[in-house]
Order: sequence, then C-alpha cells, then structure tokens
Amino acid sequence: MNAPRRILVVEDDAKIADMLCNYLGAQGWTTTVIGNGLDVAAEVRRGEPSAVLLDLMLPGRDGIEVCRELRAFSAVPIVMVTARVDEIDRLLGLDTGADDYICKPFSPREVVARLKALLRRAEGRLGAATPAHGFHVDESAARIAWQDQWLALTPVEYRLLRQLVQRPGQVFSRNRLLECVHEELRDTTDRAIDSHIKNLRRKIAKVRAQGSAIVSVYGVGYRFDPEIVGDGGGGDSTLSPH
Repeated sequence: MNAPRRILVVEDDAKIADMLCNYLGAQGWTTTVIGNGLDVAAEVRRGEPSAVLLDLMLPGRDGIEVCRELRAFSAVPIVMVTARVDEIDRLLGLDTGADDYICKPFSPREVVARLKALLRRAEGRLGAATPAHGFHVDESAARIAWQDQWLALTPVEYRLLRQLVQRPGQVFSRNRLLECVHEELRDTTDRAIDSHIKNLRRKIAKVRAQGSAIVSVYGVGYRFDPEIVGDGGGGDSTLSPH
C-alpha cells in the first residue's frame, strides 16, 4: 500500500493554514505546517514531501529565497502562493524554480485541483518508462530524439528543448530560458527565444503527429506539456495574469 501524500504548507496565517489542511486532509493527504521561511529547507531535508505550498510573504525569509534554497538540492513540486499579483513577482517566483503559482484570495478547491495536476505530472516524470513521454535526451552527444528519430537541432535549440522536456509542466520565462543558452545568446534580447521556439515547434511537429507540445504561457514564456495536441503556437495558455 502506497504511503499517503504529504503536503508541506508554508503559511504564517494560522486561519489560512488550518483551512488548507482541512481541504487537503479531505483528500486523504497528510500535512505539515511551517509558519516561517527559516525552517523549510531543514524540514524538506528530513523527509521530502510530495509537494510544497509556499507563501510568498513569510517571516524570517520570503518565499522567493526559500524556493531558491530548495531548488539547490530538491526537485520537490512547489506551488507559490501570493497576494502580490504584479507580473514581476510572478515571473521571479517562476524563475526561481516554482512549478506553479496561485493568487490570494483563492478557492481551496482550486488549490487542491492545482496540486493534483502538479502531482500527476511529477509522478509521471518519475515513473515514465520512456523519458518525457517519448523524448530521449542524450547528454553525452548533445542530441534529443522523439522516440527513435533524432531531431536536427542547433546547439541553442538543443539546450532549450532539454530544459523544457526535463521538467514537463513547469513554466519557464523567456529570461530563464535565455539563461540556459547564455553562451550563445548573451548579446541578444529575451525575445530571441521566441524565434528559436518557433523553429523547435516546426522541427518536432515534422516527426510527432501530436504536435510539438511546447505551449505558450500568456505574459510569461513557455512550458512543455506532452498531453497537449497541437503545436501550442496558436494561442496562449490559461496561466494568464487575469
């Protein structure tokens, strides 16, 4: 019998933490609550939870700093919770390594739904027989295949696609993707990423009937979602700032 999922709730508002724990408990999940940003890393090291609900505004250390600290040693799924809805905070949270974000005030049912989707993606990454749903990354040869077909990628396209397929479902801003290929694109703007993504979509779609699986995220950047049918280029996804 599998152990129940454990969600680490990092929230300094006791009423909000209690409400979240009640809803998460109704799913059969266990919860651990931490009310500050100083003790989170130690708790994750003691026993990695299934996911972390991480408030942005915390005493001791804010959610951005905590997220950076966790990403230095753990790939645990992280949902950033914030009442600050301006775009800079959202982008910074995702660039730091958060897998998703949700804004206060929120519906507890939405939190549960987001966590379920995130856990499905994370468990799929860990349990997939074929890496990234048919994509295989050969690090030593710096090449990527869709099933048994090697893609004809430039060095920049290889780095971009590797970053995306190794974290399916995670949203990457253009700035973060630019950092992944900074050696080649250090003198260009983050919008150069768009043209390389366009080329990647075209090359993948030639060999993959379902499309490229590279999805635009409104106002942020891109994510790799192998469950999407199509090339992801016809419109932005629902992770909108509105």
